[in-house]
Amino acid sequence: MRIGIVCPYSFDVPGGVQFHVRDLAEHFLAQGHHVEVLTPADEDTPLPAYVTSSGRAMPVRYNGSVARLTFGPVTAAKVSRWLERGRFDVLHLHEPVTPSVSVLALWACDDVPIVATFHTSNLRSRAMQAAYPLLRPSLEKISGRIAVSEDARRTVTTHLGGDAVVIPNGVNTANFAAAQADSRFTGTSDRPTLAFLGRIDEPRKGLPVLAAAMPTVLAARPGTRLLVAGPGDQRSAHARMAPEVAAATEFLGAVSDAEKAALLASADLYVAPHTGGESFGIVLVEAMAAGAPVLASNLAAFVRVLDGGRAGATFVNEDVGDLARQVGALLDDPARRADLTEAGRSRAAVFDWSVVARDVMAVYETVAHAGVPESERFLRRRGERGR
Repeated sequence: MRIGIVCPYSFDVPGGVQFHVRDLAEHFLAQGHHVEVLTPADEDTPLPAYVTSSGRAMPVRYNGSVARLTFGPVTAAKVSRWLERGRFDVLHLHEPVTPSVSVLALWACDDVPIVATFHTSNLRSRAMQAAYPLLRPSLEKISGRIAVSEDARRTVTTHLGGDAVVIPNGVNTANFAAAQADSRFTGTSDRPTLAFLGRIDEPRKGLPVLAAAMPTVLAARPGTRLLVAGPGDQRSAHARMAPEVAAATEFLGAVSDAEKAALLASADLYVAPHTGGESFGIVLVEAMAAGAPVLASNLAAFVRVLDGGRAGATFVNEDVGDLARQVGALLDDPARRADLTEAGRSRAAVFDWSVVARDVMAVYETVAHAGVPESERFLRRRGERGR
């Protein structure tokens, strides 16, 4: 099958949607399908051979974060050329209501069955409410809707109407399961390690909440180390911490996939203090697959990933005291952490790409078989070339 995938967010900055698109494309390529990806990226960004840049992106505030998007007539022309060259059997758009290359591809595509994946969880999204009347005619082109979680599905049904099948984000769980512990990150009974992964400048990822809980943790366990991995202004984050927390914190910066897996395989506890705006929780799955016991805020999406709390512990969202108590209780209970590790590995298997990609391909095949006949597509393309 010839598959075109459009990612709205720039490949310059790592993120959940970008990783999802990359891993899905590479999974289908390994199965022998022809896959091309269109995404924003700066000229000097190293890209895989299957990726085409739609141009340099600009930062835009969206859903409590800063997204790097590209839009406009120059990008629209690139989209049209990419679609014409691709001759795809199915076009897969991610976040098709975000003002981005995904919307431009939705507008430009008239002769290929379209699948759309919705990642955002935001029931109060004013942007989606405002965009819907303008996009409604184009949204009718979409033959198959996917939501990465029940929370994302409710966002779709609330703002756009209709429904979507829930197919979660995927993770190459074998890569994390095979990771070896790294002595730089491994804790001891006197010096346990807590791991945090996320953009440190983005408040909703929750580093300030974790930092606020750390004085209590350190008062009871002075040797505790907090390992922070992710891009952002380390100096600013360091300056906002209490002195004892700053002394116990090690900023690792942006890490490679291999380093991330090693960190998760080494930590005594992975802490996900995110405060909102999460529709899934890829990093929770990665941590579980690597064998890290997980403690996460009780966001609805996180609780679902953790199988109702059976595969990971939770604390009350943004409750600094509860977070500190839960960290302390888990550090004091190695048997409980071992139970969470075992349950987490089992739960992570549900989200392996071998399972997720199979379900995505089933949607592709359904819309392709019900889509525009190939003979009509050929006639349309021939007519366009003759103009």
